[in-house]
Amino acid sequence: MLYHLLFPLADEFSIFNVLQYISFRFGAAMFTSLILAFALGKPIINLLKTKQKNGQPIRKDGPAHHIIEKAGTPTMGGVLILFCALFSTLMWADLTNSYVWVLLGVLTGFGLIGFWDDYTKVSRHHHDGVSSKIRILLEVLVAGIAVWFIMKITTNHNGGDSVLASSVALPFFKDLLINLGPLYLVFGIFVIVGTSNAVNLTDGLDGLAIVPVMIAMASFGLIAYIVGRVDFTEYLQLPYAPGTGELAVFVGAILGAGVGFLWWNAPPAMVFMGDTGSLSLGAALGAIAVSVKHEIVLAIVGGLFVLEAISVIVQVTSFKLTGKRVFRMAPIHHHFEQKGWAEATIVIRFWIIALVLAMVGLATLKLR
Repeated sequence: MLYHLLFPLADEFSIFNVLQYISFRFGAAMFTSLILAFALGKPIINLLKTKQKNGQPIRKDGPAHHIIEKAGTPTMGGVLILFCALFSTLMWADLTNSYVWVLLGVLTGFGLIGFWDDYTKVSRHHHDGVSSKIRILLEVLVAGIAVWFIMKITTNHNGGDSVLASSVALPFFKDLLINLGPLYLVFGIFVIVGTSNAVNLTDGLDGLAIVPVMIAMASFGLIAYIVGRVDFTEYLQLPYAPGTGELAVFVGAILGAGVGFLWWNAPPAMVFMGDTGSLSLGAALGAIAVSVKHEIVLAIVGGLFVLEAISVIVQVTSFKLTGKRVFRMAPIHHHFEQKGWAEATIVIRFWIIALVLAMVGLATLKLR
């Protein structure tokens, strides 16, 4: 809103010319959401404590020390991230950009699904929330609508040419696109829903999920800025996706809100993000990857989330087929807890892994 209110005044007040630069509005969005998260964090946590008498239900089959150390900690802290990110994006983004509205819709839609799940857990005083079938169905519905709109927007921005909209770009190859046609809708849904649930599985220790999410978001904010500029895409020989550069402003809002949330989520956490935060942030990350046509790179940048998801799949499959467990506990961060690793050690090492994978993923932009 500020962009639309102030930028027209640039002819009279030259200082407002800075609003035309995505880089400036990225920083402004990040700073705005950060200050909001600092200011609203304590009141929101106190409100959640008041409404949640026993805090987030702790799995009885989880690590034993969690029952003692984490009992009573409120959940749904994701509302802090969502509110700050949504407000900041609305303040600083170009609201005529359709991609921005799709991302806001994904963030809100998955946030509401996660909120319902968290509320169900808290009200029942049990770690089981909404039926997994219902939750996945709702996620697929929201993701499907988002992918359909992204494909339509991409087609319109390319003069009616739908090839890019339904194609997957392969890293390490120059301008190589695999056109999936109508099947791209299914592929896009898989990317968004898969990323959402992978981030959700990663959210098991204080600070474990939010930092890798911010690292991946920052990486895709840079990718969005690059692929949204024809000069950069020509130099790097990447598919040009007009209009996606504005998503960097959305990413800035997420980063600021994430840093502010980490202030309250740092060990020992005063609040958990819950499914409200993890499902929505993961879905937004997947939607950005679909928008900028770097879905495969997401698997590299977000490799930590992939590892967490695979560990659960392997554990469940092995136990059903053989009756034996591959890991002491899944997701894999609990496996290392059971081996005696300190929580802080696991968290920081996983942060390092996420950072290394992000650098590898970004390297694919040049290595072609």
